[in-house]
Amino acid sequence: MASVGEWIAGARPRTLPAAAAPVFVGSGAAALVDSFSLLKAALAMLLAIALQVGVNYANDYSDGVRGTDVDRVGPVRLTASGLAAPQHVKYAAFGAFGLGSVLGIILIAMTGHWWLLAVGVLCILAGWYYTGGKKPYGYAGLGEVGVFVFFGLVATMGTTYLQAGRVTWPSALGAVAIGLIACAILMANNIRDIPTDFVSGKKTLAVRVGDFKARRMYVAMIWVPLLLAVVCAFFNPWALLTLFMLLPAVLLSIPILAGAKGKLLVPVLAGTGMYELGFGILLGIGLAI
Repeated sequence: MASVGEWIAGARPRTLPAAAAPVFVGSGAAALVDSFSLLKAALAMLLAIALQVGVNYANDYSDGVRGTDVDRVGPVRLTASGLAAPQHVKYAAFGAFGLGSVLGIILIAMTGHWWLLAVGVLCILAGWYYTGGKKPYGYAGLGEVGVFVFFGLVATMGTTYLQAGRVTWPSALGAVAIGLIACAILMANNIRDIPTDFVSGKKTLAVRVGDFKARRMYVAMIWVPLLLAVVCAFFNPWALLTLFMLLPAVLLSIPILAGAKGKLLVPVLAGTGMYELGFGILLGIGLAI
């Protein structure tokens, strides 16, 4: 039976910055048009974290029962390692999705935008079918598409919309930037797992394009957002605060371009998560000032 610490590790806390960053940016964009709501921002943050944890447990379950997590480097896998029964991991995923659903309904009730229920359902379905179901889209090289759409565009612009009642250009630019960095987290993970994913038949984007191109795509995913932040500076010059992320971008690019593999990519994965969080906080503050 898995311990509390192992359940926490199984939730993959290093990926949680991908949930928090879009809320910071979306809230900053809302503040730019004098529509910031601390309560709505806090609820959106909890909602995003709940959905991220749900996705992580769902992936743990689905990959585990398929056998694609065997001999994989990285965080503990509850299902594949046998630390927890597959059904228990699936229940944990459903529990996190359920909590996210409750928080989402509260937010929607506060704003009156009931059509967003459909968006919420799509978010949960996308989270489950990333590696779940008979034909998971994550196994077909479309994982980055899902991450970009739901952890970038939907999460960021949705946060702004829930507070301001509309989507703004800074919110859209920030959403693209955050979506790209979220994709970089997934790409770093998948570059590390190319050998095992190839053998198990999991055709991620990294497997499809190959190690060389995947590494160049990762670098583009962390550098293009800085250019988009510069464009945001036309709406508020303080958006240039994101340029403090130049050095971290360089430090993350070096091991990727140098060909780091296996366990050497674990710090890159964690660092990319912190890069997204730092970028999101700085851009959010920059837009809000």
